[in-house]
Amino acid sequence: MDKERPLQPMNLLMAVVQSQDAEIAREALAKAGFNVERLPSVGGFLGRRNAMLLIGVPPERRNQAEEILHENCRQRVEFIAVPLESAPLPLPTPTPITVGGATIFALDVEHYEEI
Repeated sequence: MDKERPLQPMNLLMAVVQSQDAEIAREALAKAGFNVERLPSVGGFLGRRNAMLLIGVPPERRNQAEEILHENCRQRVEFIAVPLESAPLPLPTPTPITVGGATIFALDVEHYEEI
């Protein structure tokens, strides 16, 4: 009969990053010994490609994982076309917006199994 090993407390970090930063961040996290899975996603506001990184971390290494994401996911300024409301014709005006970086959600994991 197999002995069950006690489960260690874990956190699951879900990080939404821009697609151009995703592979660099994934490689840096894997090099540091984190288990990382990449899922493709699309942003709802701009419709741009993103990636969600699922990162399993012990609580004592959470800050290290967040720091790696901070170092490898940068913010950028992009322009979107917004029509002028007072113009007789709807002329789009380039408006700067800041995109990128990482949006990180941290979840406590009560139970997980490795099968």
